[in-house]
Amino acid sequence: MHICKVMKRKFTWKLLCLLALTLTLNAAWAGPKKPKRPKRVIFLIGDGMGLAQISGAMSTYKGKNAFERFKVIGLSKTSSADNYVTDSGAGATVFSIGKKAKNGAIGVDSAEKSQDGLFELLKIKGWGTGVVATSSITHATPAAFYSHVKSRKSQDEIAEYLVRKTCDIAIGGGNQFFNKRKDNRNLYSELTEFGYLTLHDTTWVEPNNHKIIYTCAEDGMPKMSEGRGDFLLKATQLASRNLQQHYGNYFLMVEGSQIDWGGHDNDYDYMAAELYDFNEVINAVLDAAIKDGNTLVVVTADHETGGLSLLENKDDKSTFKPSYSSKGHSGIMVPVFAFGPGAEEFAGIYENTAIHYKFRKLLGLDGK
Repeated sequence: MHICKVMKRKFTWKLLCLLALTLTLNAAWAGPKKPKRPKRVIFLIGDGMGLAQISGAMSTYKGKNAFERFKVIGLSKTSSADNYVTDSGAGATVFSIGKKAKNGAIGVDSAEKSQDGLFELLKIKGWGTGVVATSSITHATPAAFYSHVKSRKSQDEIAEYLVRKTCDIAIGGGNQFFNKRKDNRNLYSELTEFGYLTLHDTTWVEPNNHKIIYTCAEDGMPKMSEGRGDFLLKATQLASRNLQQHYGNYFLMVEGSQIDWGGHDNDYDYMAAELYDFNEVINAVLDAAIKDGNTLVVVTADHETGGLSLLENKDDKSTFKPSYSSKGHSGIMVPVFAFGPGAEEFAGIYENTAIHYKFRKLLGLDGK
């Protein structure tokens, strides 16, 4: 009787081991789990924002550092089709169409042929789309998501693409490209006919509409130092709220445009104030994404501006001296931060075109 019990225990132990091994092998054969698909994407671009800009500005910021909240971080190579040092047109075009473009081009490939961007692909699936910027809404970065032109300078032509209805909400500056045009067209009237609510003044309102073109300045918005206040935060929240209410699924691009402008001016304080503003928008977006659970948040830059270095301050070694090597862009890699469903896809080092295809994969735009 005793021998039988021992044999029975050995058999049970072997059976359990065999079962554990089978489960392990099944998990291995099944391959890696597919990333969860987000229902919403907020893509934040700090124009001209490299690691030096983040390191310097956030080292003296008294609030919450949004960048430290991300667990997934990557690096993006920023060259364009015809230049190791990209401009914002080519730098944003790769995010939209997934192909390298020549400097100055918007929404076209290196042969200057128009290619469908994320917004066109998402509209087929019924998603809402939007852009928010502190530049004009026809400026290079926002324009790359809804227009296709050979030159970023063609802002009148870029504005016409909004009539084509691939972008549901656009908030920023740029009033002059809609009603003070060389061809005398009033695009606001045309947009109204297509169901858009058009607003073009500096008095902030909170409309509840599924299609909004809102220009709050003649060209770019005022600097933070000129009293712009929390415009970028309010515009981002307005766009997010309306897109979610009317579409459910949406893709929103938010640009901290003037981080770049501070770099071009070699004005560190200008840059830092703009990055602080951008940081607070990221914090608010992350807070909302944590509550929602279905929003992918990705933060990156199209390029670095100014060749900024943080050098030793011999008068006060607890601080640094900002030093610029250029009034243009540089070709160094820029960081990519990701949070939410599918965030792990953005880890590693890759070409900037890869960001487009990571979005396509996660949003099921390749039919998979």
